[in-house]
Amino acid sequence: MRAENITGPVAHHGEGPVWSPTWGGLRFVDMMAGDLLTLQPDATVARRHVGDYATMVRPRSQGGYVVGLERGLALVDDEDPASPVRPFPELWSDTTIRLNDGSATPDGAFYAGSMPFDDRAGAGALFRVEPDGAARLVLSDVTCSNGLGFSPDGALAYYVDTLTCRVDVFDYDPDADEPLANRRALVEIPREDGLPDGLTVDAEGGVWVALWGGSAVRRYAPDGSLTEVVELPASHVTACTFGGADLDELYITTSRLMIGEPFEPEVDAGSVFRVVPGVAGLPVLPFAG
Repeated sequence: MRAENITGPVAHHGEGPVWSPTWGGLRFVDMMAGDLLTLQPDATVARRHVGDYATMVRPRSQGGYVVGLERGLALVDDEDPASPVRPFPELWSDTTIRLNDGSATPDGAFYAGSMPFDDRAGAGALFRVEPDGAARLVLSDVTCSNGLGFSPDGALAYYVDTLTCRVDVFDYDPDADEPLANRRALVEIPREDGLPDGLTVDAEGGVWVALWGGSAVRRYAPDGSLTEVVELPASHVTACTFGGADLDELYITTSRLMIGEPFEPEVDAGSVFRVVPGVAGLPVLPFAG
């Protein structure tokens, strides 16, 4: 499958696409610019600056949205552009580490993952943030915490620590002392094929993984077999999500990060792409905070 460029280059480091009817469609981040981008009907984007970094975004079950900043999450109560950004307490104080990706969970919590600016091994982590803002460490010794998604029944969590070159799967039980258990590899991706980045899960349990440096998104079945490949004319593919009225369109973000100017032949880098893959996605999980 080949994806269609629907925006042209609109972000330096496009990341974290999420479709939600609460904000009228597709939203993603221009991470290093600290901006939230909302796709408009005419394929332009509306921007809102939220901080030095905008690392992730998800809807809230009571309205508004939760957004990742540099070292913690923040709440916005509604879609009014003037509505204040209300930070939770920072998850750590080390200024050499920032948030990178995360997701709400089936039970309404939020998992937020970090990475060091210098990519030093094991300096990142994954935190569980409760609706009241209380947080705890759930996974340490992470280098680049990236895609996180859940199986249709909520019993499995799929997770990427990018520099492991794997997509891992955990058993997920929010009531257990260790909610993420029995970690094992779903698939190991040869480094020359690209590094696994953001991911999303479809209604059949397939895991769609963006490949940074790989010019592609791949779908893996729940048994780890490769079933689909979406090709893109941009090498740094960052993340993907299902959207559209029937959640049957796959939206894909890309980046210009680490590509020297002039951007040729990467003229499409930083664009949002779309493809109709023949399978529907799952509704986005909201944060209960």
